[in-house]
Amino acid sequence: MGRWDSKSVRDRPAMVLKTIDVPLTPLDQEIFDATVPADHYLRRVLAAIDFEPFREKLLSCYHSTLGRPAIEPLVLLKLEFLQYQYGFSDRQVIEQCRVNMAFRLFLGLSLHSPLPDPSLLTYFRERLGPEAHQQVFQQLIAQARQLGLVKDRLRLKDATHILANIAVPSTLTLVAQARDQLLSAALPYAPERVAQERAEVIRLRGATADLPDPERLAHRVVHLRNLVAWAEELLPPGEPAVPAWDPARQRLRQALDLAHQILDARDNPKAPDKVVSVHDPKARTGWHHQWFTGYSLDIAMDADSEFVTAIDVLPANADEAANATRLIQQEEQAQGNDVEAMSIDSIGFRGDLIDEWTDPQGLNLEVIVPPIEPTPSGGFPPEAFPLDADQAKLTCPAGQTTQTRERNANDTGWKYRFAARQCAGCPLRGQCMAKPETTTGGRTVIKNDYEATYRAAREKAKTRRYQEVRRQHPKVERKLGELARWHKVRHARYRGTPKVLIQALLTGLVVNIKRFLKLVQVSAEPITGTVRTGLSGV
Repeated sequence: MGRWDSKSVRDRPAMVLKTIDVPLTPLDQEIFDATVPADHYLRRVLAAIDFEPFREKLLSCYHSTLGRPAIEPLVLLKLEFLQYQYGFSDRQVIEQCRVNMAFRLFLGLSLHSPLPDPSLLTYFRERLGPEAHQQVFQQLIAQARQLGLVKDRLRLKDATHILANIAVPSTLTLVAQARDQLLSAALPYAPERVAQERAEVIRLRGATADLPDPERLAHRVVHLRNLVAWAEELLPPGEPAVPAWDPARQRLRQALDLAHQILDARDNPKAPDKVVSVHDPKARTGWHHQWFTGYSLDIAMDADSEFVTAIDVLPANADEAANATRLIQQEEQAQGNDVEAMSIDSIGFRGDLIDEWTDPQGLNLEVIVPPIEPTPSGGFPPEAFPLDADQAKLTCPAGQTTQTRERNANDTGWKYRFAARQCAGCPLRGQCMAKPETTTGGRTVIKNDYEATYRAAREKAKTRRYQEVRRQHPKVERKLGELARWHKVRHARYRGTPKVLIQALLTGLVVNIKRFLKLVQVSAEPITGTVRTGLSGV
């Protein structure tokens, strides 16, 4: 398939949307009526959901005049729905459509309608990309809003982990894989040199076979550095971007960038952002109750209807709390609404984020977040040290002042220092310092930039309003449990952030349709008429 790039797929010549009308015969209808119960789930979906508005979103991904006749995109979208509703692969869902009358009824296909090749579903996902899937997801929310199901009162925000679809290699193997990928990408440009380097790999493997792994790794890293220096000369110097029409050069540029990232991690062992796989370079190692490798699934849910209103996928080490802004903006931009409040776990107890979310000129949200109490350090708390009007001079409870200050390590406040002589004979020394007997310097006080924000959040946590909202928060945790338990969202089907996001959006679409049917009473009616289908030239 090559590199996943939905934009380039939509820009290239696409298929003409010509379709063949295949009427459902009386025999088809008789078989459907005899084999598919009147209250079958798929009948109810057809009766409740208007799929036609989705078609406009799908058509925007196709060229209006170029290309060969295509399968009706709504059929392909419904196939994706069936995949994620019942947990099928591309091949399995097509095989089921051959024998499952409920599936054919849902797709609107007669018994003689041809089915697409399973590979077409891969091309369809690639053509739509995450952007069009996002529009389809939001279109369903729009239908729910039209029926008055989704409210703007409160959003519940939470996240869970997604395990990457990879075998996490050792560092020794990772360096070797990066080397092999770089040699394969350089092959079209310098086949003789690549052959020599592959022979050197065999020689190096034999020469270091009896060495300890750290020494073997050192030899492989040196070889990879030499390969990177040589391969950089194969690309034109100062080239700002590799053109889309040159896939061989794109592969070489990507292999070089990946090798640079792996080598940088060797030079900076404490770097927070490290590549863990050449097969899924976007996957990262993160913490969610335990260490894992993959992605984070981030969602916002309407507390009243329990519809998932926004979905995003992040690398496992990304800033999940800050992504709440993106989730709210994603929904508001798509729906044109104005969310009133948001509940988030204590991960959101950050002054900069709370100020951003509550800003009247920004999202203007009421934020409900469990406060994190400061760790007791002993002595007088920072609140006991007032600042002057200019916020430059700090005064201690004993009346001593200081203007000696510097930004703290997190750049969230000022660290003030009192001189040792000021604290040496202070009568309040025993009350002010945690260890007055062993401390030789003066008192250090950090005045956080967001003290007022934190104080307000802690006061809010004492109110009845806070308690009422936090009692609703477990709803989103149960929703994440539904996504994980019944639809396997914690295991990535694909590799790369865009593809994993598509998986998350389709899974969200499935659970939202289930919720739609629970909230709206519908009666399934026999399906008649014609359907659009054809054979794809993709």
